Amino acid sequence: MVDHGRPPPVASSGPTRRPYRAEVTTTDHALGAFSDQGPWTVDPTAMPWLDRVPARRAEVRGEIRAALVRRRVPPIGRLLRVVGTIGAVLARWYVLDRGRDRSRAALSEGLRVAFERLGSTFIKLGQIISGGEGLFPEELVTQFRLLRDRVAPESFDDVRAVIEADLGRPLGAVFAEFSETPLAAASIAQVHLARLHTGEEVVVKVQRPQVATLVREDIATLSWLAPFFVGRIPVAALANPPALVELFAETILEELDFRLEASNMLDIAAVLARTDQRAIIVPRPHPTLVTPRVMVMERLSGFSFDDVEGMRAAGIDTAALLRAGLISFLEGALLYGVFHGDLHGGNLFVLPDGRTALLDFGITGRLDDVQRLAFLRLLLGGAAGDVRGQLEALRDLGAFPRDTDLDAVIADLELDGPVKDPTKMSADELTSELRDLTKKLLGYGARAPKQLMLFVKNMVFLDGATVTLAPDLDILAEILHVFMYFQEHHGERLAAELGLDPDHRFELDMGSVRGAMGIADEIDSLTYADVKARRDLIAQRMQGRRKRQSA
Repeated sequence: MVDHGRPPPVASSGPTRRPYRAEVTTTDHALGAFSDQGPWTVDPTAMPWLDRVPARRAEVRGEIRAALVRRRVPPIGRLLRVVGTIGAVLARWYVLDRGRDRSRAALSEGLRVAFERLGSTFIKLGQIISGGEGLFPEELVTQFRLLRDRVAPESFDDVRAVIEADLGRPLGAVFAEFSETPLAAASIAQVHLARLHTGEEVVVKVQRPQVATLVREDIATLSWLAPFFVGRIPVAALANPPALVELFAETILEELDFRLEASNMLDIAAVLARTDQRAIIVPRPHPTLVTPRVMVMERLSGFSFDDVEGMRAAGIDTAALLRAGLISFLEGALLYGVFHGDLHGGNLFVLPDGRTALLDFGITGRLDDVQRLAFLRLLLGGAAGDVRGQLEALRDLGAFPRDTDLDAVIADLELDGPVKDPTKMSADELTSELRDLTKKLLGYGARAPKQLMLFVKNMVFLDGATVTLAPDLDILAEILHVFMYFQEHHGERLAAELGLDPDHRFELDMGSVRGAMGIADEIDSLTYADVKARRDLIAQRMQGRRKRQSA
């Protein structure tokens, strides 16, 4: 959500490799992956707001369950506005654009405008969808990405009122300086730069007034509406609206209490420290200045994540950045069941020394042991070419009903057949293949599990970031590297958790990896630039088909 500042200019004659070497200078490095020298030291025993977190998490879980209970009578006023706004978009699309060349684009644009009109809750929902490439159509994702920059800030008077109410002191009694113009404004909160009377430069996150009331009303409305959209969303047939609403409720209701977000920061920092991923750091939350609606945190400076030229001029190895990000994300999810749930360019930046700083922990993925092991089996099944094992894992995650005949799914979808390269198929063949696949999956009751949505969303971001930061990186070699890393560093633990012999060696079937990516066996190297070229080719063919149909 925020960029904590730009780095000072760095003179350089050209790019060089600069691996980061941790210099532990503070005692809290044993507790988490933080900056070398922070403005304060993280000490959980000296953070009074942290004592309230376990009870508050339990309360929020109860709020989530209550919010998702489908009421006999929804909030009528809000329901009418939501239905009227979105219904007008759908009606216009049905009459004017359905079946035309720009059908999907027109519907996606209309939905984005509708979400803007409906306010903070729907903007936040749209932002979550915007990171769901692969789960949602490209047109919808592209339009909803615009929602990240379409939120007007609150007035400074309202910001001041929230701060003074939550901290119980006048603004000037806490901050020696406070920038009235926000650094960034999002759907739930906005952030300001400030300086404490003790001299520390800080970032202050302030919740929008009245947003909590609106969010709860909108969740009740969405939970009431969601069942009507199952199988009826023209641009996303396999979407699972009730699961999406549930995921949304879980994330946004937690996001309304910044004490939980600050605790998420400490949890992820701890995981990074346990796995010795010191190339990723987390800002320190203030020991005492954290409340439900206000959070003061350490200020860091760095390059924006898409500033490739600036990073390379500073000698930063952008490929190493991505490798560390991917491995740390997988370690958090697969080993500890906790990971940053909203990776995108606005939520991270790169320090001048090459480390990546994570920001905005309002959405944090948490998996129980059953879910975590299902994810593990899903990825290992993909690596080993175990189709049935992957389907069993997906079933455990809720992608299929418990009584689904998985052998029938394998046979019907021809999952054990030869690889079909989409670049060697015509637009009509590809359309027919996708339509047939979607129809069959829906027939088996397939739905995107909510636990998978955040995971896939982050993987999609990392994939797209690689195209920008390291387009010449060999994706097949990187898959092998990550697999061997986990084998070397975590193989014994993973084997024990899966009930295997501790000396078990996991095998990587590159043929299956190629098959999952839809590429032929004879391809030994595949850069991300090659992947983008393949996707562009498919997109051009599909666009040509739509134009022929509309002519």
